[in-house]
Amino acid sequence: MAHFGEMANVAQLAGMDAASLIGMIVKAATTARMHKKNCRQFALHLKLIGNLLESLRISELKKYPETREPLEQLEDALRRSYVLIHSCQDRSYLYLLAMGWNIVYQFRKAQSEIDRYLKIIPLITLVDNARVRERFEMIERDQREYTLDEEDKKVQEMILKREPSQHDTIILKKTLSCSYPNMPIKKAIQKENEKLHLELQHSQANLDVRQCEVIQHLLEVTEAVASNSSLSEKSSHVKESKVEHLYVDVKTENRDFDKNYTKNSQKHAASRSTSSVSSRRDLLASDVSEDEWHSDLLGCCAEPLLCIKTSFFPCGTFSRIASAANSRDISPAESCNDLMAYSLILSCCCYTCCIRTKLRKMLNIKGGLFDDFLSHLMCCCCALVQEWREVEIRQVKGGLKITTPPTIQYIEY
Repeated sequence: MAHFGEMANVAQLAGMDAASLIGMIVKAATTARMHKKNCRQFALHLKLIGNLLESLRISELKKYPETREPLEQLEDALRRSYVLIHSCQDRSYLYLLAMGWNIVYQFRKAQSEIDRYLKIIPLITLVDNARVRERFEMIERDQREYTLDEEDKKVQEMILKREPSQHDTIILKKTLSCSYPNMPIKKAIQKENEKLHLELQHSQANLDVRQCEVIQHLLEVTEAVASNSSLSEKSSHVKESKVEHLYVDVKTENRDFDKNYTKNSQKHAASRSTSSVSSRRDLLASDVSEDEWHSDLLGCCAEPLLCIKTSFFPCGTFSRIASAANSRDISPAESCNDLMAYSLILSCCCYTCCIRTKLRKMLNIKGGLFDDFLSHLMCCCCALVQEWREVEIRQVKGGLKITTPPTIQYIEY
């Protein structure tokens, strides 16, 4: 949904000229929450271009075909740059941190693209005064460098750890508080969760498995920060209760505190395990579409290497599919023996069709036995490629098992 909003922003900017777009980019750069330094540098570079464009008669330049098309391409690049700057304000803070170098690359690409379109315009033949030429030289000398700040690098390393420590979660909680200055930490974490789920939906729509894994890890990080904040609140309540019982005998107080400590730690562990299991179930429910195949039956050419391997060695691909469908390891030799045995009674297609049916039922995909048989009858190679691509997309390894990191451990004092 956030990306549909970006498309709507681009559509709203369609009627604006280059000078107006630069003004909007400079204004948006002042409100960026992430990549503030990169946004400021990009805005300063565009100010130089804006000063040059103000001295030109843009409306007249658009009358000539040799300058109209480069100007329109320049305006398109500026619209995309506005979306990039605007995303540094609206998108998830943790997502922008995790994708930091990707955002940096987009800044570099945007600057080089704008400069390239600016050089295409044959302004020297239309405007030949020395002041304009000096500004062109100034723009060429102004080569900005875009990179991640040192603090952002440190926080990025923390959130990308498979098992962040309690010290890391405390620092991350402070950075989230700074990113949402006028918002309680619980609401800030809730806001981050909402934005990360939007990013997850977009990555699932694009079938970007790697990015889905990163976003799922970020959701686990926010869960760890939320657990840490609730733990600190409960520890403060324990301190208050200790003050109320100040005049209790020391030995009795220590014994009671040990009992309360063990009970509280068991409760925290149970609540953490319950919340982590429920959150992972929600992620699996959202990550796997239970209606249709993700890959098309005739889309085997999308992975030509897999298609060639399946054509010359179908037993290898079939053994991996059968292992996922039967929730146990099946070797290529065992699969080859089964295929040869069923081929002797002219029912090899029926055997592979049964494995497809079992896999489809396990993944809860629509279809019937006749559809499965027809798929393997028309092109068994295409059907095997489609099934294995589905297994890879849904991360099925031995019966729909998805590898997740262990639960976060806490040390309570």
